[in-house]
Amino acid sequence: MDQRPAELAYEQRPPHDILAEAIKRRRAVLFVGAGVSMAVGLPSWQSLIEHLLDDLGLERDVVDGMHGGYQMLAEYYRLKRGGIGPLRSWLDRNWRVDPQRIAASQLHRIIVELDFPIIYTTNYDRNLETAFDVLKRPFAKISNAKEIASAGVGVTHIIKFHGDFDDDASLVLTETDFLNRLAFNSPLDIRFRADALGSTLLFVGYSMSDPNIRLLLHRIWQIWDDSGHRQDRPRSFVFVAQRNPVQEAVLANWGITTIAPPEGMAADEGLTRFLLDVGRNIERSS
Repeated sequence: MDQRPAELAYEQRPPHDILAEAIKRRRAVLFVGAGVSMAVGLPSWQSLIEHLLDDLGLERDVVDGMHGGYQMLAEYYRLKRGGIGPLRSWLDRNWRVDPQRIAASQLHRIIVELDFPIIYTTNYDRNLETAFDVLKRPFAKISNAKEIASAGVGVTHIIKFHGDFDDDASLVLTETDFLNRLAFNSPLDIRFRADALGSTLLFVGYSMSDPNIRLLLHRIWQIWDDSGHRQDRPRSFVFVAQRNPVQEAVLANWGITTIAPPEGMAADEGLTRFLLDVGRNIERSS
């Protein structure tokens, strides 16, 4: 596909340059996954699976062959218990990180200080909100249609894409919840489509083996492909733990650039360094 010279030059610029400019123009969206919370000690999905197995009195081998088994187990939990209220309460109690640990996290601090206008997260925890509180930065939390309408202007919008512990109905936890979201037409989905069309996107803390995040990335590509203006799409980036040529080729076909830390560097350290580079670029251009 032919590109105008200005567009080609833009494409060849380093990712931290593009992101710095987009943040300055208030046209950048950060999407935060579980890896960012695990960097400050949040339990892994495996801990949720273990709790569900114990609570339901199931043998460990029941999850053999289940991809993303916690979703099906949570569905079974809802069927057996008549709801997920107790499970939500357990998650709220156990998926907490000491605010002092978040305050000491360089990664969380730079996320706050970069001042993204919009942050989406699929995490249920409150770590992002705590980081903003610790650093005394204003924000609006959004997990449903009412909060979309009431969110203030001029502050970072933290959009809880898979729900929030304060609103059981907003949680996307069971298999039915995830399947229902495939329609991509909930209020948060509609908001995301609008944000994605006009902004440079950066996804961090995700495993590209997660079918839910791959579906989301594909949907973004599909929106632009269907629009007839694919060549005008703002850049999108995914920071991954390590390079994988297969993933990179598939994501590149969807218009998404893969960023990885230098070989031998931990993912959270590499991400922190990358975001610090973005911040330095913003300072230099101010």
